[in-house]
Amino acid sequence: MRGFSRTSTTPAPTTTGVGSTASGATTLLEVMRGLSGCTLEAVERGKTIFFPGDPAERVYLLRRGAVRLSRVYESGEEITVALLRENSLFGVLSLLTGQRSDRFYHAVAFTRVEMVAAPATSVRRAIEQDASVGLLLLQGLSSRILQTETMIETLTHRDMSSRLVSFLLVLCRDFGVPGAEGITIDLRLSHQSIAEAIGSTRVTITRLLGDLRQAGLVQVDRKKITVFDPVALAKRFS
Repeated sequence: MRGFSRTSTTPAPTTTGVGSTASGATTLLEVMRGLSGCTLEAVERGKTIFFPGDPAERVYLLRRGAVRLSRVYESGEEITVALLRENSLFGVLSLLTGQRSDRFYHAVAFTRVEMVAAPATSVRRAIEQDASVGLLLLQGLSSRILQTETMIETLTHRDMSSRLVSFLLVLCRDFGVPGAEGITIDLRLSHQSIAEAIGSTRVTITRLLGDLRQAGLVQVDRKKITVFDPVALAKRFS
């Protein structure tokens, strides 16, 4: 597929349909790995998974890392609509329309990612054979929609410092690891990657993160950000 940059592709154990694998499954991962044509994919950071306009032929379940979904407008501006975490489902438009369709978003590996990919036809067949599969997919999709709504709310802030703080709080929620000093965002984030995610510039993000460090609200160590007190951070810029 045009634009898909993968480092490895490993066929997963497959069946001709859902069969006993999916009907007894308790997780979406088990369902996906039991589908005909399912593969395990690894994509390096910064590489495109699919472009807008690409055929929507496969459905993806993110197993490790983070994926950025964005839309590119006629003006050339690219807006992030979601930053997906582990166990997120994406690339499901063809399932919703019930017909052949093209990609609506630009999907990029925000970090190195590992994911399970299955043909949309196999997923649709699984739903037709077992209603519980459809429920699992809806649960995965609802999480994806919530992430989109949160990201849109973040980008409504006109003031860039407020936008950055809102983005950091989202990352704390979705990728945060509690520690003795606070919440460490378990992603290696360059100033450029943050800027691209929230529609800013690297210079602005460098300055704003510097302000947050001086205020004693965050710490940046080898591209990993620790928020000492998310509540204090939110109150400071509310």
